[in-house]
Amino acid sequence: MPHGSRPERIGDQIKVELSGLLTRSLKDPGIGFVTFTHVRVSPDLQLARVYYTVLGDARARQDSARALERAKPYLRRQVAGRLRLRRAPELQFFYDESIERQERIEQLLQEIHAAEPEPPPDRDDEDE
Repeated sequence: MPHGSRPERIGDQIKVELSGLLTRSLKDPGIGFVTFTHVRVSPDLQLARVYYTVLGDARARQDSARALERAKPYLRRQVAGRLRLRRAPELQFFYDESIERQERIEQLLQEIHAAEPEPPPDRDDEDE
């Protein structure tokens, strides 16, 4: 039996299908450079939480969120047909802020490192 639970496998398949649909089928100009980062499917396979990022500013993010909502019924039908599921999971889209937070942490660490003074030379005789 392949590794990973059934919801995990279906989540991975949904991510692949949605990514393909985004590049091939969706012609909505509101969808910017969207990347699906991961999909979490509920144990009963009724709900799929789709996490994504968008290249660009807050406006691009807002436009993409609206466009994904508009495309939701179409995407759900397509995913159900391609995965041959008896009932397509309800799709919910969430902006994945973890990548943004990770970049911000990296930036802060670089700033801290740049502001650090040179450490004094090691001196072992101070403990006496």
